[in-house]
Amino acid sequence: MNTKILEKLGKRLKSLRLDRNLTQEFLTEKVGVHPTYIGKIENGKNNPSVLLVYKIARAFKLEIKDMFDFE
Repeated sequence: MNTKILEKLGKRLKSLRLDRNLTQEFLTEKVGVHPTYIGKIENGKNNPSVLLVYKIARAFKLEIKDMFDFE
């Protein structure tokens, strides 16, 4: 599997979260995952489902496509 996409998605997620001054804990509560899961996504260690990426995007008031805007 190409892990580069997971690393890019993780960096994007972390950037969006920090830009909004949100904690990982706040985000986990909004999307309903275990507190360590967001950190693992941000580090490129977990491969989130499409549904979870959608929930994260909605928590940021974005469309799912915006989560993949890496450049």
